[in-house]
Amino acid sequence: QRELAESGGGSVQPGGSLTLSCVASEYTSRTWCVAWLRQTPGKEREWVALRKRNGNIEYYDSAKGRFTISTDNAKKTLYLQMTNLKLEDTAVYYCATNPSTCAWDSGSWNWGQGTQVTVSS
Repeated sequence: QRELAESGGGSVQPGGSLTLSCVASEYTSRTWCVAWLRQTPGKEREWVALRKRNGNIEYYDSAKGRFTISTDNAKKTLYLQMTNLKLEDTAVYYCATNPSTCAWDSGSWNWGQGTQVTVSS
């Protein structure tokens, strides 16, 4: 597995915005599966946004209309734009890439180290 380098986390008030970045040095093609996930203490990691190998994008229900996943292929960078953040969005956010599949049980996922997002008033 290759480690990805994330940045952009921080503290923000409810209703605020953040953009997370993830430099994926091994990322070479739009056909890769890319995803953002998040995890809170005591809970399993849950996916937030997924771009499938065919380019289709899916969002977790709570992220729809507020989060946007994108990539800059030239920069080999993934992004997660988050708007109208809510208290329940507080979590450690992870980026992930896979060159061959979007199946979560695949051993080919590359992971970031995680970046903390805290939404509080």
